[in-house]
Amino acid sequence: MKILVLPADGIGPEIVEAGVRVLNSINASQKLGLELEYDDIGLASLEKYGTTLRAELLKKARGFDGVILGPQSNLDYPPEDEGGVNISALFRIQLDLYANARPARTRPGVAQGKEGLDLVVMRELTEGFYADRNLFQGHGEFMPTPDIAMSLRKVTAKGCERIARAAFELAMKRRRRVTAVHKANVLKVCDGLYLEQVRKVAKDFPEVELDDVLIDAMTAYLVRDPSRFDVVLATNMYGDILSDLASELSGSLGLAGSTMSNKDMCFAQAQHGSAPDIAGQDKANPTSMMLSIAMLLQWLGEKHGHNDLHKAGSDIDAALDTALADPATRTADLGGPLGTKAFGEKVVSLLG
Repeated sequence: MKILVLPADGIGPEIVEAGVRVLNSINASQKLGLELEYDDIGLASLEKYGTTLRAELLKKARGFDGVILGPQSNLDYPPEDEGGVNISALFRIQLDLYANARPARTRPGVAQGKEGLDLVVMRELTEGFYADRNLFQGHGEFMPTPDIAMSLRKVTAKGCERIARAAFELAMKRRRRVTAVHKANVLKVCDGLYLEQVRKVAKDFPEVELDDVLIDAMTAYLVRDPSRFDVVLATNMYGDILSDLASELSGSLGLAGSTMSNKDMCFAQAQHGSAPDIAGQDKANPTSMMLSIAMLLQWLGEKHGHNDLHKAGSDIDAALDTALADPATRTADLGGPLGTKAFGEKVVSLLG
């Protein structure tokens, strides 16, 4: 299988390098047969090619089984007409990567993590409140007059149905509970359509318990008792916010893996940003990137029926648990002494 590696910006090259070191180690020891190919995106691509994401690279990505995508420094990009393309958004739109799985689990020994937290936020990625992907032509955010700004939200029955199905399929592999997050008491049409589709899909999964919670109440419930939640289903912006909250409650946003996928391909992408303030200083925690790569392996294993790939992903996850459980083998953000490279080397050693 072929994996495309795109290091991107800020701490991206460092955490991707650490993650790929782990991947190469387990690829060799377990004879997974993975082939890796690198290319440039982000500021490196802008300098070389005049754009943060080349059209030919977008097309090329379709030919890979999976992609490892580093974080991007979008705020440092020029306007779109000067080459500053929103990379993640364009991949999501053009490749129809609609399902964003973001697990949050309190790791053994990580004292700041909320006890009992073990959930996955299943977030829709191609529509919702993110106005840059809501129109066929033009932009969904605009100013009709100099003192009025407006933004369009898009919610489709198809988009809601397929992300709901992804959530219920995941719940069947976990504790069989889905919580649908919404604001239908105010956004009666958009979130009403969302709930209608969720409830329709739920009929195909009678073994899974469904409840729904208002978005504002959900933030309070997550802080009070996250153990009550299993799979949290949400539209784009709600899911983005809730997954960051859940990950921080697990101990750190740096502990949060993430994938974005459709039925045919999957991207591993760290949940956090590019942190340009610590770039190149060997300070970044690469756990999120490593967990995302582990999730990619598990996704590939399930899709292609390769138990060895799924096991490799689980082995990486377990090695990270072991490393994080010991204060002496944590990164500085978690009170440990290790830098990015040393932490990666520790995880490799734990994999044998």
